[in-house]
Amino acid sequence: MCGRYTLFTPPEDLEDRFGARFERSPEPRYNAAPGQHLPVVTNDAPEAIQEFRWGLVPSWADDESIGNRLINARAETIDEKRSFRGAYKSRRCLVLADGFYEWTETDDGKRPYRVRLEDDAPFAMAGLYERWQPPQKQTGLAEFGGDDEPSRETDTVETFTIVTTEPNEVVSDLHHRMAVVLDPADEERWLAEGGTDVLHPYEGAMDAYPVSTAVNNPANDSPALVDPAPA
Repeated sequence: MCGRYTLFTPPEDLEDRFGARFERSPEPRYNAAPGQHLPVVTNDAPEAIQEFRWGLVPSWADDESIGNRLINARAETIDEKRSFRGAYKSRRCLVLADGFYEWTETDDGKRPYRVRLEDDAPFAMAGLYERWQPPQKQTGLAEFGGDDEPSRETDTVETFTIVTTEPNEVVSDLHHRMAVVLDPADEERWLAEGGTDVLHPYEGAMDAYPVSTAVNNPANDSPALVDPAPA
């Protein structure tokens, strides 16, 4: 799975890399966590880098808390599962990152590692997104002398999930799943067409190094989190 990641590449470098512009200047993230609003590029606005909340809320959901359980989507079943198949067909996105965390079991408990491209460049993880509106609320207007018609709550919640696949050689020592890190040549195709054949373990050069257990707490978000720690 992918439950935490980083994005602290300077915004201007991200704009050059992805050919898109931020709607507002982002904060660097050293411990991006579910429930936070984080940068994505969607297929319906590929020229913009927007911020959606991590944790997919399907359009049919009665309650947005379902997003807490839908932070990842398995590549093998995204075209079948009710929670993801609509988004896979029509609402795909790039989730911008420059590293992600995985944990491995040790004699002293779980140890976090940061996984990155070998050249430390930013990359895109395959994602799906949704726009959800809360259920309509009934508000009687008769007391005001009008017809008793419902008023509609229209606050839209924009959310995303990260697609995962089997691990490559680097991640397999840490976890049995990994985020789909798209090859740069496949990013435009993922947005425009989809296709499960691009959802494979990353084949480029990557490395992983141990970091402080302070990353275990999502409330911690400082540059020190990405510093190498003794193994």
